Amino acid sequence: MALTLAEKIIQKHIVPGSLSFTPGTPIERGTDIAIKIDQTLTQDATGTMAYLQFETIGIPRVKTEVSVSYVDHNTLQTDFKNQDDHRYLQSIAAKYGLYFSRPGNGVCHQVHIEHFGKPGKTLLGSDSHTPTGGGIGMIAIGAGGIDVAVAMGGGAFHLAMPKVFGVKLTGRLRKGVGAKDIILEVLRRESVKGGVGAVYEYFGEGVASLTVPQRATVTNMGAELGATCSVFPSDETTRNFLESMGRPQDWTEQKADEGAVYDKLIEINLSELAPLAACPNSPDAVKTVQELKDTVVTQVAIGSCTNSSLDDLAAVAAIVRGKHIAPGVEAGIAPGSRTTLLMADKAGILGDLIRAGFRILESACGPCIGMGFAPNSQGVSLRTFNRNFKGRSGTADAGIYLVSPETAAASAIIGHITDATTLSYEDDSYKDGIKVSLLEGKDTRLSAEEIRKDAQDEGMLIPPLDEKAAAQVEILRGPNIKPCPPCKACEDKLVLPVLLKAGNNVSTDDIMPAGTKVLPFRSNIPEISKFTYERIDPDFYKKAEAIQFSGCFVVGAENFGQGSSREHAALGPMYLGVRAVITKSFARIHKANLINYGIIPITFKDPADYDKVAAGDMMEISGIFSSLKEAKPFAITVHGKDGDVHIEGVNDLAERSRNILLAGGLAAYTRNGGQ
Repeated sequence: MALTLAEKIIQKHIVPGSLSFTPGTPIERGTDIAIKIDQTLTQDATGTMAYLQFETIGIPRVKTEVSVSYVDHNTLQTDFKNQDDHRYLQSIAAKYGLYFSRPGNGVCHQVHIEHFGKPGKTLLGSDSHTPTGGGIGMIAIGAGGIDVAVAMGGGAFHLAMPKVFGVKLTGRLRKGVGAKDIILEVLRRESVKGGVGAVYEYFGEGVASLTVPQRATVTNMGAELGATCSVFPSDETTRNFLESMGRPQDWTEQKADEGAVYDKLIEINLSELAPLAACPNSPDAVKTVQELKDTVVTQVAIGSCTNSSLDDLAAVAAIVRGKHIAPGVEAGIAPGSRTTLLMADKAGILGDLIRAGFRILESACGPCIGMGFAPNSQGVSLRTFNRNFKGRSGTADAGIYLVSPETAAASAIIGHITDATTLSYEDDSYKDGIKVSLLEGKDTRLSAEEIRKDAQDEGMLIPPLDEKAAAQVEILRGPNIKPCPPCKACEDKLVLPVLLKAGNNVSTDDIMPAGTKVLPFRSNIPEISKFTYERIDPDFYKKAEAIQFSGCFVVGAENFGQGSSREHAALGPMYLGVRAVITKSFARIHKANLINYGIIPITFKDPADYDKVAAGDMMEISGIFSSLKEAKPFAITVHGKDGDVHIEGVNDLAERSRNILLAGGLAAYTRNGGQ
């Protein structure tokens, strides 16, 4: 029977003996599966906790084919904390056999696709945008740090067999329309929760017209759909990209079987796409750029793991060459990697950007996570990033729009939101109407061979030590690095107050903010927990402290926990005593992180029951042991001001997840021999 590409790669990685299935036939959707992980990545905002957990496993060396520790999130060093974390991460990499990507080497996803990603392989990363790797034909999934720690130790990654949604692309993008517009169109149709439990697989004649960086833009931002991951086939374009990175041996063809059947089909004619923008404060609040054309812009930021490749910078340079950014607009650009920065310099692109008035920012996440380059108060900032949640930029009242590099560049020089297709400019990265990469040798100013020489420079990547040398390494720990606190034991009955009631689309930024104030404490759970839920209720920590962290519940609505993979959004609540979160629906990664830290994720059987609970009510969950052991619904009683209300909570947890909760979290489950 014909299989999709996602199914083919997943089936090749099913852990032997973990599942009875017939190879070559579809696995039933929703089935709990265990897959072998070939590669892992971490970044510094989540990596320190992942490695603290890996140390407790007691394995002397990682067991994956490739594991990489990146420093790209918290590179702003205002005191000792961040640099101490960087030194800890470098010593861990040396001790346990990982590559270490130094600060300044670039954003993890772009560096990984340039130097390590391989078609047909699996990648697990402690960052929600790990699906970027799908741009070269990988099954690349974001997860919590403890899941990545288990994978580094040779353990399987468990998930429900996802649905596979096919996205058929026809036609080709017009000049002035970017790959960002493809994924914004998908988000416009599907919403930020439309992809929960699914893989988006792109196919069709239109795929051939997209460069690998363009494909990676689409798979990267597929995370905003709530999807498990997204994937493109690996074809001749992929081969050319890997050759340009000096890795021709890593290419293999990867494609769906002829006649593969998808659980849902979406069709997009690239030729008909217009420039789009996601309006504040959600990636799916999409309008055409033409609808917004009179909006005055005060800031433009180009970069992030979504749109900071050489191709992206070339598209911007083509529009701004010989021009200057408009008065009243501040513009910054962060190349996605040191490799990209070097190649942009060699190709003359960097000079074009500087002459146009762009500030050149560090090759790091930077403003995407609120680490500098915040917009002015009540400003309008156009960003080529992947998220525009309220306050994420560092300025709570700014209007953040997500756009393509083409739209950002056009708007920077005009001064208001501008459709790049309406401008007259020459872009020599188009040949016969098709966008091509500078690395394919189509640039008229410099040969591709000359440009890509700098792609071979790996001086900022430190390779693993051999086992003998690694044994002599001392792990360096600063005073801000604290052990991960243990989870509380599972109890059969909980009678606790509802300390918080939240609405729809609560993000992990709302639960545990990023930014300059919070991220330095990512290795110190007692300190970082003080910021838990502060964007929803600034007094949450004080309320938890007032009851001596003895325990509480949190109630939410739809798509609770969307956004980042940061497990601190579960660690902080766990430390403050949150024992269960009851919602209408959860985002995938956050739900998994809650389970890993012993917090029971429950959904209302009747969504209308959400209205029967108020903050401050006492809530009782009884018979928890039997619910978890026997997969029975959760019995919940709300002791409200108008009397008792009995409601039912859905128990849709896989057997392994239930056992993790019974054990008191994934760490305890693993120590007790759980797989």
